[in-house]
Amino acid sequence: MTGPSMASGTEEDGATAGAPVDVLVIGAGVTGIYQLWRAREAGYSVTLLEAADGPGGVWHWNRYPGARFDSESWSYGFLFSEELWQEWEWSEQYAGQPEIEGYFDFVLDRCDMRRHIEFGAKVTSVVFDEATGISTVGTQDGRTWRARYVVAASGNLSVPFIPAIEGREAFRGRQLHTGLWPKESVDFRGLRVAQIGTGSSGVQIVPAIADEVANLTVYQMNADWVTPLNNRPIPPEEHADLKARFAEIVAALDASPSGFLHTSTGRKSTEDTREQWQELFEQMWASSGFRKLTESYIDLLFNPEVNREWCEFMAAKIRAIVSDPVTAERLIPKDSGYGGRRPPFGTGYYEAYNNPNVDLVSLRETPILRITETGIETSEGHREYDVIIWATGYDFGTGALNRLGVRGRQGLALEEHWADGPRTYLGIMTAGFPNFFFPGGPHGALGNNPRYAGDQVDYVMDVLLHAREHGQDVVEVDDAAEEQWTAMMNDSSRMSSFLDSSYFYGGNIPGKPVRQLLNPTGRPTLRKMMARDAETGFPTLTFSKLQVPAA
Repeated sequence: MTGPSMASGTEEDGATAGAPVDVLVIGAGVTGIYQLWRAREAGYSVTLLEAADGPGGVWHWNRYPGARFDSESWSYGFLFSEELWQEWEWSEQYAGQPEIEGYFDFVLDRCDMRRHIEFGAKVTSVVFDEATGISTVGTQDGRTWRARYVVAASGNLSVPFIPAIEGREAFRGRQLHTGLWPKESVDFRGLRVAQIGTGSSGVQIVPAIADEVANLTVYQMNADWVTPLNNRPIPPEEHADLKARFAEIVAALDASPSGFLHTSTGRKSTEDTREQWQELFEQMWASSGFRKLTESYIDLLFNPEVNREWCEFMAAKIRAIVSDPVTAERLIPKDSGYGGRRPPFGTGYYEAYNNPNVDLVSLRETPILRITETGIETSEGHREYDVIIWATGYDFGTGALNRLGVRGRQGLALEEHWADGPRTYLGIMTAGFPNFFFPGGPHGALGNNPRYAGDQVDYVMDVLLHAREHGQDVVEVDDAAEEQWTAMMNDSSRMSSFLDSSYFYGGNIPGKPVRQLLNPTGRPTLRKMMARDAETGFPTLTFSKLQVPAA
């Protein structure tokens, strides 16, 4: 598993003097860094372009107080090197943002990858030339690169969304989005703060600043079923165990349908009594993170009876924690069962509402009318604030890819090809866009994203190596394969518990087509199809050699 030298690669792998690089990667998050590693180790010249001034992707931008993993730290990190595993020690089961960013810096330095990366390079155009098979990639500052293959590892959570509310530009105070948080520390002491949004980020930030602000008003559109993250430090003996079991853990994560190191009970709720349901619910409430999904009853999300019982159990917990009964009822979802939206995991979230300087406004009861110069006006009246925090999520799945200015054959625009929703093959390629890949994009994941995206990066490398071994210059997916996979993704929505209104369907973005953006068929189906392709010579793809040498 250790692989080649961690400092291997070539010095001259940029697209200097107009020379094309073999592989150009967009994005220095977990997927892009792994793609850079794999391409370099395979002997390709490679350059990675990153808009930020440092690595981490979403974990570079999400610097808000309380930001942290809700996947176990070791299950999120890189598995390609045992040296990395042995040398880095996570301090907590679910690490916080500063530690996560430090980990990415450690990986780049330990693996000598910085020399392959251009930071501060925001990609604005990717244009494929049919005559040469080369793409020209342009950045916001006017620089250009040329590449044989472009891999857009731009991520699903990289385009923050702020709703178009009247008067937003007029507000004289400070506005912050959780996904574009400044590097410098934000001092909330003595400030009047409004937070709009209560998804995963909003749930983390509320308790993190509640004791610091003069007052905090949380504007909630949809209540979510928030369960305890139950984070804890990792003791020395657990570090020793993790290090000793590296090969075993990697094998388990590679085989895991969810991408987590969790063990399913394999039990259906119908096998137990209602008393046993309650016992398991207590165990799940006390368990950590996503174990509440992966280690509960296997029919939890799709058996209405047990889902309803679990929701009633959680509602009772909320009522017991939140002292004000009106606030407690507002915090209990009335429009969905568990799994209707992406479940957030909190630490002290419900408890924060017992703080006298924290209150909750239901936007379903009292909608926002406008933002003013000094605050927010709802149907109940006007409140003044010094800061507005937008915890309103992202243009998920297609947001970043549709903003890269990607142009394929005959100048076809990716955003036009996807005007009615994404069309993909394996969540990696799309027809009409040769030599262009997007692991970690739409139609790929339904679990721990780095593990799914890592599988997709491995597939990309299998494709590139096949092309190199057979002397081919251009690779693209057949229309029929794209149509089949896209139809399967859309038709399999019945296998998903998520509501159409969730961001996993694009339902949070006004005017965006409501389409499946995940892979409800799961990791086993994805891996089976990728393995089949590799074993049979990629029959779903078309490989071709240019008749003229590349420029």
